Amino acid sequence: MHQGNSTTRRAAGLRAARLRAARLIGAAVLAGVLATTASGCSFLRGPDELPAPSRSAASDDGSATPDADPSASAEARRIAESASPRTPTPVPTEAAAPDPTVSPIAVGTVMSEADVVTPKGSVRFHYRVVVGDDGYPTVQWSSFASTLPVPVGATFLETPPSVGDGLSWHGVGDTRLGGGPGAAAPAATDMDPGRVDPSWLGAVVVYSAAESAGPDLPVELGPDKVLAVQPVRWSVPARTTNVHPVDGGARPNATGTTSDDGSADGSPTAYRIASEDLIGAVADRLGLSVKDLVWLNPDVTVYGDQQYLYEDTVLNLDPFRR
Repeated sequence: MHQGNSTTRRAAGLRAARLRAARLIGAAVLAGVLATTASGCSFLRGPDELPAPSRSAASDDGSATPDADPSASAEARRIAESASPRTPTPVPTEAAAPDPTVSPIAVGTVMSEADVVTPKGSVRFHYRVVVGDDGYPTVQWSSFASTLPVPVGATFLETPPSVGDGLSWHGVGDTRLGGGPGAAAPAATDMDPGRVDPSWLGAVVVYSAAESAGPDLPVELGPDKVLAVQPVRWSVPARTTNVHPVDGGARPNATGTTSDDGSADGSPTAYRIASEDLIGAVADRLGLSVKDLVWLNPDVTVYGDQQYLYEDTVLNLDPFRR
């Protein structure tokens, strides 16, 4: 009985020893697997499949340390950049465009001066166009004389009429000079206050300022009848500008037509609005900012959220005629 118990105890001890040995072997194998995995090797590689070399970076103590996984590095950079985004480059805006300018003409500059005499010599006077203190042209009248029984007026027009025509528009610098009953003429008259350069006006026109046609008044002296037309010779100093329109060609929402009106360099001087034209698209076609276009046309009108322009409106593109 004692011998059987001893045998049983020895067998149990052997089994326990074998179990401990198996556990030790398993632990060693597991440690080897973990070490191999940490070193970058894989048990699934064949004998010729060695791990690819990787670049190293210097550690704090100067020794080389392996880089992290490239995909992980890229992801880390992406996260870092999203957390601290770079300041974007500012997009140019309308506010960044320079203000449009034209060089001024000096105060006191004489732009035109001449004597005017009607064909029969019944009316004569002298005029002088000079730049006033406000930078705009003023007409100075002097030496007026008339033998006509009606008052006489004078004005400047772009397109000269003919003697005997009736005026439909009294032009720029319109002034009643005198003659017949009525008050004396002013010594000076401001010209169009919106234009610094009046050289677009082609002629000075003398006309009858009679208020009504009476039975004893000759037809040729009736109200607004043209008595004399004399071309104007201008002497306007050259000026500079930073507004230079160039027609880049029709495009969506800018399909109108341009004209150059005989400009020296062929640049467009006017633009006629077409249907569906937008002010932004038109400005872009002409190489201008919207600020430039509004400066050239202070009275321009738009409608709608997209700022459509009114069809058949003619925009001025000449910075010297604004």
